[in-house]
Amino acid sequence: MKRTAIFVTFFLLATCSYLAEAQSTTAMKLNEILVVNEDNFVDDYGQRNGWVELFNNSPATVNIAGCYLTDDKNNPKKYMIPKGDMKTQIKPRQHVLFWADDKASRGTFHLNFELDKEKENYIGFYNTDGLTLIDEVVVPVGQKADVSYGLDLDGTGKWLTLTKVTPDTNNKTLDTNDKIENFQHNDSRGFGMTIAAMFVVFAGLMLLFLMFKLVGKIATNMSKRRALQAKGMTAAATGENLGEEEDVSGEVIAAISAALYQIENDAHDWENTILTIRNITRNYSPWSSKIHILRHLPRK
Repeated sequence: MKRTAIFVTFFLLATCSYLAEAQSTTAMKLNEILVVNEDNFVDDYGQRNGWVELFNNSPATVNIAGCYLTDDKNNPKKYMIPKGDMKTQIKPRQHVLFWADDKASRGTFHLNFELDKEKENYIGFYNTDGLTLIDEVVVPVGQKADVSYGLDLDGTGKWLTLTKVTPDTNNKTLDTNDKIENFQHNDSRGFGMTIAAMFVVFAGLMLLFLMFKLVGKIATNMSKRRALQAKGMTAAATGENLGEEEDVSGEVIAAISAALYQIENDAHDWENTILTIRNITRNYSPWSSKIHILRHLPRK
């Protein structure tokens, strides 16, 4: 009992710890950065500027309000993400875009610094204390117009030049199905799929058969028990096995049928253990009787 309680307690603590970590701002990652924006995404003011993209790499919603973004390693508190904006709550596996236009007065997602295409650009993301570094990256000098610098996979992987710029969406678009491609490679004629489908169908039918048979036996046994209970008897008292069917010979069934027929037609003697079968004689053949023919005169 004590071991079970200790195990349950440990499991609950581990779960709570995982959820707390999942909801922590440490799950946010710098994901993609565009320095030179000539013909790319526009902001809510219709302007084209560089931007910084963050990605929530956890299965829970993360609130980044109070965290800091900076382009100066010596000034980690350069831009504090304002509190009180519901849009700072980033849903699981989602992105958020910040515009590096040096116009913080335009809203929560407009930074107070710009990106310089003539030199390296340091981007740091700090926790709410302004001291704990969550993530950082140095964008190399010489970035081309409308070509971003980001992770090959969202929230993980390595930094590289992305010719396909994807602001506020996945860096790698999955437009293929690995399972279908695997089937096409290993089972081009579909034999394996056919055999698997037939196996599933027959297995399902067999399972249904066994279930119906089991239910039928249970229902039969319950009916027998109810009948015995109604008579005030039990299966043990009568010596009846409710789980197995009795084997009755054909001779016994024929004798019982004959007896029932004689009783029904009242063709028996009153003595016990004696059964008399009476022959019924007719003076004519019922097959040739005129009463059964169809040649009758119509009745008036």
